[in-house]
Amino acid sequence: MGRGIDPRRLSDEDLLRELGQLHQTRTETLLHGSDDALRNHNERMSELEAEYLRRYPQRHIDAERLREGARQRV
Repeated sequence: MGRGIDPRRLSDEDLLRELGQLHQTRTETLLHGSDDALRNHNERMSELEAEYLRRYPQRHIDAERLREGARQRV
């Protein structure tokens, strides 16, 4: 893994910061990045998100983000 610190070694604060930074640069990378840049971005985001889910398997799920919640808004 040559794209940064192993996500398992990041503090919770650093993991969230890294995720936020990647999400901020997502559209720019998709629209204007090289194929390699997009591939690296995808791989790093996947690694960080997997680590987040490993640490927080019981994370809060907002009912409005579920299909049923969306139906109730209509």
